[in-house]
Amino acid sequence: MCKSFLNILSLVCLLSVNSVAQGTIEDYQRAKGFRAKIANKLYHVPSHIKWDSDGRLFWYEKNTKEGRMFILVDPKNRSKSTFFNPKAVASALSSALGRTVDEKALTGERLTLRGIDTVAFEYEGYTWSWNRSTNRLAKEEQIKRDRRGGYWGQRFDDSKGEPVESPDKTQIAYIKNSNIYVAMKADPESERQLTFDGSPGEYYSAHLHWSPDGRKLAGSKVRKAEVRVLTLLESSPLDQLQPKLQTRDYPKPGDALSQYYPIIYDLGRDTLMACDPHLVENQFSVSRISWREDSRAITFEFNKRGHQQYAVVELDASTGRSRYLINEVSKTFIDYSGKRYRQDLSDGKEIIWASERDGWNHLYRYNGQTGAVINQITRGDWVVRRVVHVDEARKQIIFEASGQYKDGDPYLIHYYSIGFDGKNLRELTKEDANHTAFFNKDFSYFVDIYSRIDKAPTTVLRDREGKVVMELERADNSDLLATGWKAPEVFTAKGRDEQTDIWGIIIRPTNFDPHKKYPVIEYIYAGPHSSFVPKTYIPNPSGMQELAELGFIVVQIDGMGTSNRSKAFHDVCWKNLKDAGFPDRIRWMQAAAAKYAYMDLERVGIYGTSAGGQSSTAAMLFHPEFYKVAVSSCGCHDNRMDKIWWNEQWMGWPVGREYAQCSNVENAAQLQGKLMLIVGELDDNVDPSSTYQLSNALIKANKDHELIVVPGMGHSSGGEYGEKKRRDFFVRHLIGTEPPSWNSY
Repeated sequence: MCKSFLNILSLVCLLSVNSVAQGTIEDYQRAKGFRAKIANKLYHVPSHIKWDSDGRLFWYEKNTKEGRMFILVDPKNRSKSTFFNPKAVASALSSALGRTVDEKALTGERLTLRGIDTVAFEYEGYTWSWNRSTNRLAKEEQIKRDRRGGYWGQRFDDSKGEPVESPDKTQIAYIKNSNIYVAMKADPESERQLTFDGSPGEYYSAHLHWSPDGRKLAGSKVRKAEVRVLTLLESSPLDQLQPKLQTRDYPKPGDALSQYYPIIYDLGRDTLMACDPHLVENQFSVSRISWREDSRAITFEFNKRGHQQYAVVELDASTGRSRYLINEVSKTFIDYSGKRYRQDLSDGKEIIWASERDGWNHLYRYNGQTGAVINQITRGDWVVRRVVHVDEARKQIIFEASGQYKDGDPYLIHYYSIGFDGKNLRELTKEDANHTAFFNKDFSYFVDIYSRIDKAPTTVLRDREGKVVMELERADNSDLLATGWKAPEVFTAKGRDEQTDIWGIIIRPTNFDPHKKYPVIEYIYAGPHSSFVPKTYIPNPSGMQELAELGFIVVQIDGMGTSNRSKAFHDVCWKNLKDAGFPDRIRWMQAAAAKYAYMDLERVGIYGTSAGGQSSTAAMLFHPEFYKVAVSSCGCHDNRMDKIWWNEQWMGWPVGREYAQCSNVENAAQLQGKLMLIVGELDDNVDPSSTYQLSNALIKANKDHELIVVPGMGHSSGGEYGEKKRRDFFVRHLIGTEPPSWNSY
C-alpha cells in the first residue's frame, strides 16, 4: 500500500516537473528568437529563376555565407558566371541619387536580362539599366503601373463599357440603351442598331467579340440578378476619429445569379442567333466566349449551378445551331476551380480536356468537330496536377503529376511528357523528391529544383528529355543544422478505411526530450481545393516550429476530403465539410502516439485559419472526445454565410439541410473544451459575422469561450497579436501553466 502510494507520488512529481519545464519564459524567448536564429542559414538554393526572352540564358539569385550572389548560366556552353555584383550596382545607384542605397533593395523579383550585357531593374518608380561589361548605370523611363486593383470579389457593371473595335479597325460595336449598336469608326452618324429587345433588367452585355473576319459579333443577353452587399465596420480608421462603413459585393450560397445567354449577330445577313437556353439553364457561369479562327462558330464554357455539369458549348455562326462539344457530368462535384483544363488544337479540330471520370484526374483527347473521345491520354492510379505545355508540332504534352510511385509519397510532384495518342510516357524527373521546374521559351531546357520536407534542395539543368545537363547548386544546410534545428518527420498511417495511406508531418521542439510528455497540436487546413502538408524543404513551415518551441509536438495532416488524390478520396467532402478528414486525422495521431509514447493524446489542441478556422472549431463540436483546445481564426463557421463560389463548389446547390448539419453555429451547444475565436473586423474574404454569430450561439448555449476582434484587420490569423494570444491559450490550457507576461520576453 505504502509502496503504491510512493509510486503514484513519484508519477505526479514527474508530471509536475514535465509541466513546469514547458511553456516557460525560456521557451517563449526561444520561440520568439527562432525565426531570426535560422534566417539565412540555408545556402545555395536558387530563387527568382528567370530565362531571357529568347530562352538561351537564365539567371538566379542565391544566398551564400558571403552574402547574396546573382548567377548567369549559358546552357549551350555549359557555363556559369557572375550575373552582376549587387554591391557595385548599389554603389553606382547611391552616387546617382546622392544618398546611400542598400544593396538589399535590389531584389531578384524585378530584374531582367537584356541580351548578354545589360541588366534592367526597377527602383523607386523608375527603370534602370546596368551594363555588365562597362559597369555603367543608366536611368531610363518612369514606370507606369495599372493601379485598378481593389477588392477580389468586385462585380463590374457589364451593361455598359467602351466600344469594341473590329479586326480591320474600321468599325466599332457598343451598347446603347441596353442594346447592341455598330458604326463606322470614322463616321458616328452611320450608327446602326442591331438588337431591340434589351432592357435594364435584361440587357446585352458590353463584352462584345468581333469574329476574325469582321462580319459577325458575339456577345450575351443577360437576365440581371441583384448582388448581395457585405457591410463592414471600420472602427479605428487612420484618417478620422469616427468609424467608417465599408461595402463589398458578396454573393452567398443560394443567392440568385445573373444568367448569360450567348448570341451571334451576322451583320451581312442581319440575323440574330441565340444559344438554346435549355443547354445553359440554371447556370453558375458562362465563360470564355471565343471565336474559331475561321469565324465558323463561337465556343464557351457552361458551369451549371451545383457544379455537377460542366460543358464546352458551340454556337454555329451559319446555322445558329448550338450543341455540347464536351459535356462533363458527376454524381458529386466537378472540381472546375482546381482541375479544369482545356486546350483547343488546330482551330478546334481537337481538344485536350481534363477529367476525373475514371476516378483519377487525367487528360483526354476529343474530336472537336464531333465531340467524340479520340483517346484517353494519361491513365492510372495517379493524378495529373498541371499541364505545363502542349506542343502541337511534336504532338506532345509536358505535365506535372503525382502518385506514380506506389511506395512513395503520393503528393510529390514529378514532370512527364507524353504523346497526344497516350504513348511514349516519359518521366523527366526521377529523383524521389518534390520537383519545381522553370522552362525556357521553347521547352528545350528546364531548371529543376527538387527537395523534400526532410531533404535539402538540389538544383539541376535538364534538357527536354529530362537528362541532367548541369548540376547548378547543392544546398548547404550545415549552419541551419548547427542551430539545433531538425527537419520535420514524414509520417504515414492508415485512414478510416484501414487501406488508404494518410500522410503528414511531425514537428518537435529543438530542445526535445523523449522522456517528457508533450501535448499535441494539429495545424489544420482541410479546404477541398488542394492538399496542404508541405512537401518542399522549409525550415519553419507556417510558423509551426516556433509553436513547438513552447513545449508541443505540432503536426499537419492531409485527411480524406482534400484534393490531389483519387476522386473517391476527394468526394468525402461532398456536402460534408464538417467531416474535414477527422476520422483519418485521429487515426493518424493515434498511430503516431503508439510509436512515440511522448505524444500525449489526452492533451490535443488544434488551430487553423479561414476554412481551417471552420475545421478547428468543428473538431471541438463533433469530436470532443479527442480535441480539447482550439483556436479558430476568421472561420467560415456556417457555409451559408461565406462566399458563393467556394461553398457551393463543395456543399452543392440548392442550399439543403447539409448546410445546417455542417454549421458550427447550429451545433454550438455541443462545445465541451476550450475555444478561442479570432476575427478581423474588415475581413472581406469570409464574412466576419460568421464568427460573431458563432459567438452569439455559444453565449446563448452558456458555453464559455474567448472572442478576439482585431480592429482594422482583414482576412488573417490575427497578426502578431493573434499569434501571441493563440500561443498563450495553448500553453494555459494544454500545458497547464500561466504564460509569462508579454513584457518579459
